[in-house]
Amino acid sequence: MDLRLAGHGALVTGSSSGIGATIAETLADEGCDVLVHGRDAAAAAAVAERIAARGVRAEVVLGDLTEPGIAEQVAVTARDFGARILVNNAGPFAEHDWESSRPSDWRAAFEGNVLPTVRVTQSLLPSLRTHGWGRVITIGSRAVRTPLPNMVTYSAAKAAVVNMTTSLARHLAGTGVTANCVSPGVIATPSMHRMFEERAAEERAASDGHEHGDGAKGAAEAAEAAIVAEYAPNPSGRLGRPEDIAAAVAYLASPVADYVNGIELRVDGGITGTP
Repeated sequence: MDLRLAGHGALVTGSSSGIGATIAETLADEGCDVLVHGRDAAAAAAVAERIAARGVRAEVVLGDLTEPGIAEQVAVTARDFGARILVNNAGPFAEHDWESSRPSDWRAAFEGNVLPTVRVTQSLLPSLRTHGWGRVITIGSRAVRTPLPNMVTYSAAKAAVVNMTTSLARHLAGTGVTANCVSPGVIATPSMHRMFEERAAEERAASDGHEHGDGAKGAAEAAEAAIVAEYAPNPSGRLGRPEDIAAAVAYLASPVADYVNGIELRVDGGITGTP
């Protein structure tokens, strides 16, 4: 399917690594010019280089969105870049439960996940309104529906993000700008991959090293299945990939999704159930 994204411009916050980088590269694959944002200049430049190799325009904007005035500066750069698609991906997470969390932990969760989203969005909205077309896509979490007992501050902050998305969609009625949220489930990260590899190595050692090729792959798949069963049981039977999230974002960013507005799209393998 042609998502009709060629020639559009996008800002993806927190796109110098991880899911954000995959989102940025997926949008570039669809023909988007991409403004890469991050705090590490070298990492952001590496992503921008990979994007430029796809034949689209790529630039970098740096800054800690929790610092005063930085979110607004990033938004101005995005406006001048021609970004009509905003992907609010940046947002830290930390482990705190109800017994250990302090007021400062709750404040940090909201200052890291909620306020930067508000500031960048508010600053870019006038440009989107003037243009008469735009997309605001925010990254939530499966913790919105199933709060994690060891991440209570993060879960609450992400729930606020979904609430904000619904109200923003209504606020932008008739402007041609839509607002949606993508909530990932448990996504395989580099550290998770290392865990798979270690477990696969243990499996091979237990079988006296007789597994090679497909056998090693099978051990890694078995390790992932065990992790899914223990930590993230879901009907799809696997962990998510950054590409799963990026595909959902690309769809919502496209003109093809003009009639999709104000939703939370859960990309979690069914871990949260329905509705």
